Amino acid sequence: MKPQIIALLGSPIDDGNTARLLSEAIKGAEDAGCSVIKVDVTKLKFSPCMEHFYCEQNDDCMIKDDVSPLLKRFRKVDGLIIASPVMTMGFPGAIKSFMDRFQVFFMAKYVRKDPLVTKEMKKWRKALLISIGGMNVPYDFDGVRLSMRAFCDITDFEYWEDVLQNDMDSIIDITKKPDKIKEAYTKSHEMCRIIAEDKKKYSDEVKAE
Repeated sequence: MKPQIIALLGSPIDDGNTARLLSEAIKGAEDAGCSVIKVDVTKLKFSPCMEHFYCEQNDDCMIKDDVSPLLKRFRKVDGLIIASPVMTMGFPGAIKSFMDRFQVFFMAKYVRKDPLVTKEMKKWRKALLISIGGMNVPYDFDGVRLSMRAFCDITDFEYWEDVLQNDMDSIIDITKKPDKIKEAYTKSHEMCRIIAEDKKKYSDEVKAE
């Protein structure tokens, strides 16, 4: 079976700069032999985490909405791509609220000591962050990087790499940065190639035992 990748779009603009970079990343993943499920997070109907603490004792969320099936799917996917703009120095509201719903994974891993991701899958699960920022400042991506690392930690993905472009208030159109578009394709392709290779290697080792 092909490695499964989830690609999350955190921008509401379907044909915007963030979406264009994600589209290239998806091409890279598919060309590397992976199957990609794209999720437009801003189109989902869901509630933010309401701190019911149901997940403290259960491996599911008490709230049932569009996030519910994705919480289950995240247990089995092999790779993750998150593409989002920077807003107020962090992830914008929809995708941040989406990430916060993964307390289900946090509680399982750190409270009950019973992670929802197997030890075997941790050997190849990797994640790529794609982000654009309007300002031309060196700290533009500090917030999204910290949140991405925290999210990867609780969901057991290795934060493998990122593709970042600031100063978009001046650049306006990402097509003016063909090297950045190529980088989104190349890094995604390489990450997914490694995932496929590592997953096959582990599978072959198990068969040989």
